[in-house]
Amino acid sequence: MLKVIRAALSAVAALAAVLLLPPAEALAQAYPSKPIRFVIPFGAGSASDALARIAGQELEQLLGQPIIVIQKPGADGAIAASEVKRSAPDGYTFLFGTNSPLAVVPNMQIDPPYNVVADFAPVTFLGENTFFIVVHPSLPVKSLAELMAFANASPKPLNYAAGNTYALVSMAMLAANNRIELEAVRYKSEPDAMTDLLSCRVQLMNGTTTSVASHVKAGKLRALATMFAERSPLMPEVPSIVEAGQRTLPIGPWFALVGPAGLSPEIVGAMNKAMVAVLAKPTVREQMLKHGFLPRSSTPQELAAYLKDQLAIWKTALRAAGLEPQ
Repeated sequence: MLKVIRAALSAVAALAAVLLLPPAEALAQAYPSKPIRFVIPFGAGSASDALARIAGQELEQLLGQPIIVIQKPGADGAIAASEVKRSAPDGYTFLFGTNSPLAVVPNMQIDPPYNVVADFAPVTFLGENTFFIVVHPSLPVKSLAELMAFANASPKPLNYAAGNTYALVSMAMLAANNRIELEAVRYKSEPDAMTDLLSCRVQLMNGTTTSVASHVKAGKLRALATMFAERSPLMPEVPSIVEAGQRTLPIGPWFALVGPAGLSPEIVGAMNKAMVAVLAKPTVREQMLKHGFLPRSSTPQELAAYLKDQLAIWKTALRAAGLEPQ
């Protein structure tokens, strides 16, 4: 009986302590109390899907609530971002986003469906992804220089698959830098693009490690270069873009976590703290590195400044690639 009374008194004391907290602190202590949604801008099997699930599994253990990955591919990520923009700012819906919805859509659409700075609450930078330029093995080229020469001599433009905006813009910039013609074939997500590349409906692609590495190792695709200035340890035999005779591009593929505008600083802080801890875990980093993803966190303030910079950088890059808003 005494144990029951003591337990009841402890519960009352705990409740009283919470009630005496300032509202913001009480909210932070109670959060999260239900499943959290990570909305991603690409489909099943994409790098976004794989990375969100890796982070989500660890986050579940840390927060004690399920992380549900919601795939909303299409419109370069604008569909996913718009859903998060419309969500209640209660800390239960986030965009596990990329440069596509957060830097490119606002610069590629004359009337974009959202304002990145005004409509989203930055939480943390997540990291950068590794891309490889790959070709179908039927193409008679074994280096990036040979690809440029082959494309220049071709009577019609080669088709390249673009399953995201980095693939689209980077290849357009590469074509402009080398004065060759390439024709983009656009897809909602990389897995769809990969199907056509493997069947040679398109000849080449700039793709994520997640999508291309296994096919390169199986001999179904040929890798010509990685887009980074240094070789990737995942395919060290593949030259860097610099070693392949090209200059690095001012744009890069990256990920960031944002919520809808109006999120309380306490919830932003709680999610930032949790994600920073997740990205620092050796097991998480190891899993992400296998996908060619280089995890790196930030403060919300650092991400806010980064997003503003990237909006300007991508605007310039799009014009250099000859891509005007539509």
